[in-house]
Amino acid sequence: MLDMRDALLLGEEFIQDSHTVAAGMRETTPVRFAVLPGGFPVWLVTGYAEARAVMTDARFSSHRVYDRLERLRIGPDAESSFSDDLVMNLLNLDPPDHTRLRKLVAKAFTTRSVEPMRERIEQITDELLDAMAGKESVEFLADFAYPLPIQVICELLGVPFADRADFVDWSRTMVAATTPEEIGAASMRMAAYLGDLVAAKRIEPTEDLLSELVHVSEDGDRLSRRELIATAVVLLTGGFETTVNLLSSGMLALLRHPDQLALLRADHSLLRNAVEEFLRYETPNNLSSPRYTTEDVELGGVLIPEGHFVMVSWLAANRSDRFAEPDRLDITRAAGGHLAFGHGMHYCVGAPLARLEGEIAFGRLLDRFTQIELLSTVDSLRWRHSTAMHGLETLTLRLR
Repeated sequence: MLDMRDALLLGEEFIQDSHTVAAGMRETTPVRFAVLPGGFPVWLVTGYAEARAVMTDARFSSHRVYDRLERLRIGPDAESSFSDDLVMNLLNLDPPDHTRLRKLVAKAFTTRSVEPMRERIEQITDELLDAMAGKESVEFLADFAYPLPIQVICELLGVPFADRADFVDWSRTMVAATTPEEIGAASMRMAAYLGDLVAAKRIEPTEDLLSELVHVSEDGDRLSRRELIATAVVLLTGGFETTVNLLSSGMLALLRHPDQLALLRADHSLLRNAVEEFLRYETPNNLSSPRYTTEDVELGGVLIPEGHFVMVSWLAANRSDRFAEPDRLDITRAAGGHLAFGHGMHYCVGAPLARLEGEIAFGRLLDRFTQIELLSTVDSLRWRHSTAMHGLETLTLRLR
């Protein structure tokens, strides 16, 4: 039996100075029993090879893992406030359920299927750049990094853009290091909202992905109401949260490395490569969704007992010695190998869309503005209080 006194207690420094903390952990062991900010005990994986192993070893299960997590948060006898409608989501299932749901969803997010969206993404990007052009200063997240992916995913799914303030607030609460009561209340509101939307599209479908999912059939198989709501939450939240962080963290990385900014301005053929390097260098997702061990498992020279939670630090794995000079931003670096979108069967289904948005956003932003200046010190910037997401709270810029 593990003694909690042996656990590494992680505080605010894990969020605000995550690379330093991760480097210290990697130097001692790639797998460490730790307590995350907020009090969640977990085996934290910071090594690259170990991260890939967790994602492909069936002994690390996702099956109803969030049910187990909720029990840990609120106690075995308390009544959960988290919505039951969000249980049947891709992050909370193993095969065959996961395989079935992913088969019904994945076709909409292949590189080929998202390419026709290029023109519309370019149009939205240009409209946002037009609005920023006349301002003395811009808050990059509020003015660009949030509205671009939110409008794109809203149009793709058929979610009213006018409702964005509500579902952004619910999403941010559900991925924040906050209380079970706040997370539960946000989950209930999100589930009710999407439940009404699913019902409306069943009666009167429109030309969007959510309507398609409501009516899709694969060999006679269809998604249930609960599966539709849970899938919509993952697609909606994942469809903007990761890209917001990619755009803002990538912009900051360029401003901190003016040689790389100049290189990208001079050669737009590097855009795709640059997006991959931004994803590696400041990975938008901090930690993976949790898994639990179905038996005792040895990983990285450490024995993890059966029934324990395990999470991968994508941020740490992507700065490991798997990459030459991992702490250096290099947009000419060979693009393959990073784990920003996960690995294995839970690899992010929306990765092609995020990549396309990043390529368009950075390309048109650098074309429009010949000067981009950070209007605050790097030390004053704050990262969001979340162990799930790695993203800035604000980024104030001057554009000329």
